[in-house]
Amino acid sequence: MFHDLDTAVLLQDLLKATVETAQMTGIGLILSLLLGVPLGLVLFLTGKGLMWENRILALGGNILVNFVRSLPFVILLILVLPLASLITGRSTGPLAASVPLAIAAVAFYARLVQVSLAEVDRGVIEAAVACGATHWHIVRHVLLPEAFPGLLRGFTVTAVSLIGYSAMAGVVGGGGIGFLAINYGYYRYETGVMFVTVVALVIVVQAIQSVGDWVADKKDHKIRD
Repeated sequence: MFHDLDTAVLLQDLLKATVETAQMTGIGLILSLLLGVPLGLVLFLTGKGLMWENRILALGGNILVNFVRSLPFVILLILVLPLASLITGRSTGPLAASVPLAIAAVAFYARLVQVSLAEVDRGVIEAAVACGATHWHIVRHVLLPEAFPGLLRGFTVTAVSLIGYSAMAGVVGGGGIGFLAINYGYYRYETGVMFVTVVALVIVVQAIQSVGDWVADKKDHKIRD
């Protein structure tokens, strides 16, 4: 199944690929929190009838997010290569691949943040406004706590999606598990390597999804109680 491939070398390469995948997805997830949450708040709060209603800002933000999300990731990956090279000083490797991953993650999570906030009962917001709460107070103490379980679930979905995107980054030499699968499993016809990488990805995705759902359910029960 593994032909003449040294198992020790395979394990070493798999460990390296896993670290590279963690690096790429980690950078993307951190930036999705730092930029995606504020962007999602802006998309929601500038909507019709809300505190920061601004049709131009809302339209511009939605067009930007929709544009990024409408692009297949492989195309986004190629389009952003010059920017990645400018920022990181290289056009290949996990650090370069983290740039398009971060862009995709920010747009993806911003939309999920907007959807989660939209599910908050408007009556809760109106009650806070009637009590004289400031906009910042409403965002910090009403909107975000009420939407927190949904934000957690959205973050879990974003993490799972980024792992899939990171595998595609291997097509252009981005490194990670996807690159290992292509380099060994496809080009060298090592179906055993392909099987191992698929199993590794499935285990990681299942673990992230299970933990994310468990934490979100716990938070959801606390809010309801």
